[in-house]
Amino acid sequence: MADNATDERLLEQAGNGNTAAFQILYERYRDPIFRFAYRLLGSVEAAEDVVHDCFLSLIKAPGRFDSTRASLRTYLYAAARNQAAKRYQSFGRETAIDELADEPRSADRQGPMALVLDDELAGEVAQAIASLPPLQREALVLFEYEDLSLAEIAAVVGADTGTVKGRLFRARERLRARLDRYFRIGHEAATVKRA
Repeated sequence: MADNATDERLLEQAGNGNTAAFQILYERYRDPIFRFAYRLLGSVEAAEDVVHDCFLSLIKAPGRFDSTRASLRTYLYAAARNQAAKRYQSFGRETAIDELADEPRSADRQGPMALVLDDELAGEVAQAIASLPPLQREALVLFEYEDLSLAEIAAVVGADTGTVKGRLFRARERLRARLDRYFRIGHEAATVKRA
């Protein structure tokens, strides 16, 4: 079975019991759905549960997906969003979101001090994102980390693109306010370096 088969064809085959087709779909979408859920919930276990539940519901009821309304990618993000929303109230935020181990790291361009500062900033950014209200956080994560378009995000969250733009704007403003001191430090260091 070719990995380049359409999602719709693979889902049809998976619905008919073809486990290889389901495996291809799972491999295509597991990582992005996991990252999205992880960034929303801040827990590996909760994100894994979301991924499991999304794919389980997909295979149990493939007819819920309508390719005329959205892509399978958009459908899975919406399903993950719904699963995460169920956990928002019941999931305790006892641990902060840490940077994912497989996230790209900045190049070793300035030595150990730069790496310490980069790690500190990454931790602050993760905490700042985790502190955003859920609707702003999901819009930011889908746009900045998962590279969804405004229209795709609107389809995932069930809102119009203007609402998504507003959520992104407010999320960025909150992040800018919370991380302002890091940007000032970076600007001051660049100014000193040029002098």
